[in-house]
Amino acid sequence: MDLNSQEVIKRLADEHGAEQLLVILGAPDDESAEIAAETLVLGDPTYAGALAETQLGLSVYHVLEEEIRNQIDDEVWEDQIGVMADVLDAEVISTAVKGMREQKP
Repeated sequence: MDLNSQEVIKRLADEHGAEQLLVILGAPDDESAEIAAETLVLGDPTYAGALAETQLGLSVYHVLEEEIRNQIDDEVWEDQIGVMADVLDAEVISTAVKGMREQKP
Protein backbone atom coordinates (compact mmCIF):
# COMPACT_ATOMS: atom_id res chain seq x y z
CA MET A 1 0.00 0.00 0.00
CA ASP A 2 1.56 3.27 -1.07
CA LEU A 3 2.08 6.20 1.28
CA ASN A 4 -0.52 8.38 -0.43
CA SER A 5 -3.20 5.71 0.01
CA GLN A 6 -2.33 5.47 3.70
CA GLU A 7 -2.81 9.22 4.10
CA VAL A 8 -6.18 9.14 2.35
CA ILE A 9 -7.43 6.20 4.42
CA LYS A 10 -6.27 7.83 7.66
CA ARG A 11 -8.05 11.06 6.71
CA LEU A 12 -11.26 9.17 5.89
CA ALA A 13 -11.10 7.25 9.17
CA ASP A 14 -10.58 10.50 11.07
CA GLU A 15 -13.48 12.20 9.26
CA HIS A 16 -16.02 9.36 9.30
CA GLY A 17 -14.82 7.01 12.01
CA ALA A 18 -13.15 3.64 11.42
CA GLU A 19 -16.37 1.79 12.22
CA GLN A 20 -18.01 3.44 9.20
CA LEU A 21 -15.41 2.23 6.70
CA LEU A 22 -15.05 -1.06 4.85
CA VAL A 23 -11.92 -1.64 2.80
CA ILE A 24 -11.92 -4.08 -0.10
CA LEU A 25 -8.50 -5.19 -1.30
CA GLY A 26 -7.62 -6.59 -4.70
CA ALA A 27 -4.05 -7.75 -4.06
CA PRO A 28 -2.97 -10.64 -6.33
CA ASP A 29 -1.35 -12.83 -3.68
CA ASP A 30 -1.63 -13.71 -0.01
CA GLU A 31 1.55 -11.94 1.08
CA SER A 32 0.66 -8.53 -0.37
CA ALA A 33 -2.96 -8.88 0.77
CA GLU A 34 -1.83 -9.73 4.30
CA ILE A 35 0.56 -6.76 4.50
CA ALA A 36 -2.13 -4.37 3.23
CA ALA A 37 -4.66 -5.79 5.68
CA GLU A 38 -2.16 -5.55 8.53
CA THR A 39 -1.51 -1.91 7.67
CA LEU A 40 -5.24 -1.13 7.82
CA VAL A 41 -5.94 -3.10 10.98
CA LEU A 42 -2.80 -2.92 13.12
CA GLY A 43 -0.73 -0.17 11.50
CA ASP A 44 2.03 0.02 8.90
CA PRO A 45 4.55 -2.74 9.74
CA THR A 46 7.29 -0.85 7.85
CA TYR A 47 6.80 2.28 9.97
CA ALA A 48 7.06 4.33 6.78
CA GLY A 49 3.59 5.71 6.19
CA ALA A 50 0.83 7.70 7.80
CA LEU A 51 -0.45 4.52 9.46
CA ALA A 52 2.81 3.74 11.25
CA GLU A 53 1.91 3.05 14.88
CA THR A 54 -1.75 3.79 14.06
CA GLN A 55 -4.15 0.93 14.73
CA LEU A 56 -7.26 1.85 12.77
CA GLY A 57 -8.88 -1.55 13.22
CA LEU A 58 -10.65 -1.22 9.88
CA SER A 59 -12.92 -3.91 8.49
CA VAL A 60 -10.90 -5.23 5.59
CA TYR A 61 -11.84 -7.89 3.04
CA HIS A 62 -10.44 -9.17 -0.23
CA VAL A 63 -12.67 -8.90 -3.28
CA LEU A 64 -12.39 -12.68 -3.73
CA GLU A 65 -13.87 -13.43 -0.30
CA GLU A 66 -17.30 -14.99 -0.58
CA GLU A 67 -18.93 -12.24 1.54
CA ILE A 68 -17.87 -9.65 -1.02
CA ARG A 69 -18.33 -11.80 -4.11
CA ASN A 70 -21.98 -12.35 -3.18
CA GLN A 71 -22.58 -8.59 -3.24
CA ILE A 72 -21.32 -8.03 -6.78
CA ASP A 73 -23.53 -8.28 -9.85
CA ASP A 74 -22.47 -11.22 -12.04
CA GLU A 75 -21.96 -9.06 -15.12
CA VAL A 76 -19.78 -6.59 -13.24
CA TRP A 77 -17.84 -9.48 -11.67
CA GLU A 78 -17.10 -11.04 -15.06
CA ASP A 79 -16.17 -7.71 -16.62
CA GLN A 80 -13.91 -6.47 -13.83
CA ILE A 81 -12.61 -9.55 -11.99
CA GLY A 82 -13.58 -12.71 -13.88
CA VAL A 83 -10.31 -13.95 -15.38
CA MET A 84 -8.25 -13.03 -12.33
CA ALA A 85 -10.62 -14.92 -10.06
CA ASP A 86 -9.90 -18.00 -12.14
CA VAL A 87 -6.12 -17.79 -11.77
CA LEU A 88 -5.66 -16.46 -8.22
CA ASP A 89 -5.80 -18.67 -5.15
CA ALA A 90 -8.86 -17.12 -3.51
CA GLU A 91 -8.81 -19.42 -0.50
CA VAL A 92 -5.20 -18.63 0.44
CA ILE A 93 -5.64 -14.90 -0.11
CA SER A 94 -8.92 -14.85 1.83
CA THR A 95 -7.36 -16.73 4.74
CA ALA A 96 -4.51 -14.21 4.94
CA VAL A 97 -6.86 -11.22 5.02
CA LYS A 98 -9.24 -12.89 7.46
CA GLY A 99 -6.32 -13.62 9.79
CA MET A 100 -5.49 -9.92 9.97
CA ARG A 101 -9.16 -8.95 10.34
CA GLU A 102 -9.41 -11.28 13.35
CA GLN A 103 -6.59 -9.37 15.06
CA LYS A 104 -8.69 -6.21 15.04
CA PRO A 105 -8.05 -4.33 18.31
